[in-house]
Amino acid sequence: MERDFTEEQKYILARKRVEKMSKFYKHLAVYVVVNTFLSCIFIAGDINDGDTFFEAVCNYHNYKIWLFWGIGVFFNALNVFGASLFFNKDWEKRKIKKYIEEQNYKR
Repeated sequence: MERDFTEEQKYILARKRVEKMSKFYKHLAVYVVVNTFLSCIFIAGDINDGDTFFEAVCNYHNYKIWLFWGIGVFFNALNVFGASLFFNKDWEKRKIKKYIEEQNYKR
């Protein structure tokens, strides 16, 4: 069942969606800036403790926060963009076309 929305309702829904997207992009920007800053501090601390620059940069403990906060960012993206971010109609059409071509090639 499809609802008929008034123009005002459509505008309100669109505005809310744009606000969610704006908040997501701000969250993503904070994620990158803060994690870059923290990683630099962790690397500097490792170098200060006697590690070489290469050892400090390659130490995965300096990047754990990227992973854990990144999981949150991923779920935030799913909330904002939905599963269609990965599986949209274009993706379905491409897959169908690919499988048809494979079937034709096998014959």
